[in-house]
Amino acid sequence: MRAPSPVSTVDPALAEAWPVAVPALLELLAQVEGMGSGRRRLVLLLPQLGDFDSLEYAQALVPALPRLESAGIAVLAIGIGAEAGRKRFCAFTGFPLQNLLVNAEPQLHRALGLYEGLQQPGGAWPNLLLMCAGIGSPGTLAEVLRGYTGDRSAPQRIADDDTIQAGPLPPIKGSFFAKAGGSGFQRPFELATMRLRNMAEVLGHWRTYVPRDDFLTQRGGTFLLGVDDTLLYSHRDAGILGFSATMARPLSFLDPFLS
Repeated sequence: MRAPSPVSTVDPALAEAWPVAVPALLELLAQVEGMGSGRRRLVLLLPQLGDFDSLEYAQALVPALPRLESAGIAVLAIGIGAEAGRKRFCAFTGFPLQNLLVNAEPQLHRALGLYEGLQQPGGAWPNLLLMCAGIGSPGTLAEVLRGYTGDRSAPQRIADDDTIQAGPLPPIKGSFFAKAGGSGFQRPFELATMRLRNMAEVLGHWRTYVPRDDFLTQRGGTFLLGVDDTLLYSHRDAGILGFSATMARPLSFLDPFLS
């Protein structure tokens, strides 16, 4: 099946800026084996490696990597961090080490016009806390709530025979969520438990994941490039826990390209 027209899937603001922004991205991709022109490429600009969105996006993408490879779509993620964080991030999430690059500063994020996050006086931490409260971060509170209330339109996150160690909580068997809410969909507290596990991992190794606090509020973006460097799809994160336009099924934008 032929992929849909790029016009219907690209943010108009980004499409307008694309001719200016694209050289910075293409120059980088040309230096990475397998990411040059001539094939379709999925490029993720992640926030800090210790950000909720970075971990959750990688964890969502890992099971889909074989399908992407079969469809001829190469994958590269670029996050804000350092080499030690890169290695720990991949070990924790299962994301392939060779598919992740890190930069100490978000120059490429800025070149692509990605949202820097709230920039009120006071510094990165107060701005981050305000964004977690939904200020300058649309959709964040609703997405946090969805993690607690469950979502019948989203897939099940934890298999019944899995055991999850989430921070200060005792180990939780996946069957607990089945007893509490059923199976075959995202049950109440299921996603929140996964996020608590991610948070415990990051807080326990904070300076590995976040070497400096300057860019705590920086948001990421998703770009799908065609064989001729045409922009087939884009998403620019508007806030925390907004790495996809469809958070219940964050990779649904790929469906037309995997058929």
